[in-house]
Amino acid sequence: MIGELLVPLFDVLMALSHAMDLVSPVLVNHHFRVAYIGCSLADELGLSRREKNLVLTAGLLHDVGSLEVKERIDLLKFDVAGTQRHAEMGYRLLRTCGLLDREAEVVRFHHTRWEAGQGSECGGHEVPRESHVLHLADRIAVLIEPGMPILQQTQGIVAKIEEGTNHTFVPEFVAAFKSLAGKESFWLDVSSPSLKDILYEYRPLSESRLSLKGLLAVGSLTARLVDFRSRFTAAHVAGVAGTAAALARAAGLSPREQDIMRLSGYLHDLGKLAVPNEILEKAERLTAQEFALIRTHTHYTYRILEKIPGLETVNAWASLHHERLDGSGYPFHLKGDDLPFGSRIMAVADVFTALTEDRPCRNGMTANEAVGVIERMVREGALDPLVGSLLKDRLFEIDEARRESQRMALGEFRALRPEVDVPPGT
Repeated sequence: MIGELLVPLFDVLMALSHAMDLVSPVLVNHHFRVAYIGCSLADELGLSRREKNLVLTAGLLHDVGSLEVKERIDLLKFDVAGTQRHAEMGYRLLRTCGLLDREAEVVRFHHTRWEAGQGSECGGHEVPRESHVLHLADRIAVLIEPGMPILQQTQGIVAKIEEGTNHTFVPEFVAAFKSLAGKESFWLDVSSPSLKDILYEYRPLSESRLSLKGLLAVGSLTARLVDFRSRFTAAHVAGVAGTAAALARAAGLSPREQDIMRLSGYLHDLGKLAVPNEILEKAERLTAQEFALIRTHTHYTYRILEKIPGLETVNAWASLHHERLDGSGYPFHLKGDDLPFGSRIMAVADVFTALTEDRPCRNGMTANEAVGVIERMVREGALDPLVGSLLKDRLFEIDEARRESQRMALGEFRALRPEVDVPPGT
């Protein structure tokens, strides 16, 4: 029996923040860095604990609306234009979660310029001052040159930020930054490879803990971040989660265990945030190098989720979905009794969903055709025979659960990204 899930929200947000920065070496620690600078500014400004906590959590998520690698890298340019698109997308994504509305408001305006006070409002909305703190923190972060000793950069960064006083940044906040900039400890922390550990010193003292219901809400947000990067995978994670939950029901698992299976489905491809879009959308056959990169995603999922106490079962069910009973899977090459039943369900759910989807290089199979492939994989010793039989015996019910989950996800995708055409067979 799986114990009660009560997982600190901060641990979940730290893990998600880390995952979002894996997609390119130049982005590593960017969210952590902005969160740290923002918290340091909040301390210097004497903001309340509530305001400081909001700067921290919003800083960990501030670029959540930037779904493409090129856009993320472009945002590292100090004078980049067109920043409102990803800020608005981040706001809309975070609002879908239902637990991060305050963070959503801060993220929505985190590129708003001060403009001698006119930036206190934007589009008829009051701009939270935490947004202006994050705007400054973000621009400080992007001025840091990798590979150059940090203490040799400080004067140039301060001078560049001072140029933006009053028209780009709040003067009071620039003054606070100048005070901070005189402390070597601030800069050495910002550039430290142990920045993640340092951030835990800012962990809220009375933080929220997520029950299974809250975890499902954040898990659903994570699914959107993974799926919505590409029109070809716009509903894959949602489909796997729906299929896995239906298979769990067919196997006689309790309603609570079915929800844990759904949560595991939401998180199973978290590591794909480290895979560039151009590989996910490539129409031609993947090269050996590209396929090797794809195969890293389950290991990333495992290592990211293992940092969250309380999610051990979820991690096993989610991240072992490419393992096979005969040991031919990856990344750990587990086999037989080493694979939990939940992981075996997830493996079948992932294969079934992938086979029925249109991809750049092929059209999706019918449900019956997909079952045929899974039966062959069962005969070859790769997939669990009981789960394969459950899929075949309850195919209509399970396939309808997949379709319904994917219909809902595609509706959200079209609402959030109306400029992107979804493949007609999806």
